[in-house]
Amino acid sequence: MIGVETIGYILAVLVGVSLGLIGSGGSILTVPILVYVMGVNPVLATAYSLFVVGTTSLVGGVQNAMQKKVDFKTVFIFGIPSIAAVYLTRAYLIPLLPDVLLRIGDLELTKSIGLMILFAVVMILASVSMIRPCPYCQDQNKDEIQYNYPMILLEGGLVGVLTGLVGAGGGFLIIPALVLLARMPMKLAVGTSLFIIAIKSLLGFLGDINNGEIIDWQLLSIFTVLAVVGIFIGIFLSKKIAGDKLKTAFGYFVLVMGVYILVKELIL
Repeated sequence: MIGVETIGYILAVLVGVSLGLIGSGGSILTVPILVYVMGVNPVLATAYSLFVVGTTSLVGGVQNAMQKKVDFKTVFIFGIPSIAAVYLTRAYLIPLLPDVLLRIGDLELTKSIGLMILFAVVMILASVSMIRPCPYCQDQNKDEIQYNYPMILLEGGLVGVLTGLVGAGGGFLIIPALVLLARMPMKLAVGTSLFIIAIKSLLGFLGDINNGEIIDWQLLSIFTVLAVVGIFIGIFLSKKIAGDKLKTAFGYFVLVMGVYILVKELIL
């Protein structure tokens, strides 16, 4: 009989597979696996997610860089506001949030439940963007990348805050932003996104360490190693599977997961 913890570790491989295949979706899988399968507190799970997704994305980003599929100028432009926002959110905003966010009569909305509800909403919005036809997913034949600096800086900051709150790497937001705002080819956007996710996620995790969070390093290390194995599998499979079909199928899976979390937290 396979134990619950073993199932959680097997699912960890899927986190890496997702990042390797489509450059996003790692945190969308990581947080629910940690909370509902591994029994980790939701607030701590968002911290663990930053480390898992950050480390796994870094491995994938380095591999893409070796294949010249990373634009480091964009990593710098998008990364500065994003990194600052995620670090400040984890180090200062999260600790400031009260344990009970809202109380109406006998009903209480705790910080843990609130974060999971926010995460579910993010999942549902992300699933819609994955399911809908993707006009920007075709590689663009541009000789030179064009930068809309104000919009890239603004989106970088917003994605950073989101990352800090729910532990989401934000690849599903970063990739469209890079393609639409910088006119970047899709494959280059995926590799660049992995580097941005890695840097801001790992720095966000440092914010949690500075806050004195007690980390289960054994669980976190095993989960991360398996996710890294998964990203190599995902990169290999990405050469065999059509990206648009994969993105749509993953979108429906994310939608089901998001609805499940909402129902579980609000009704069950």
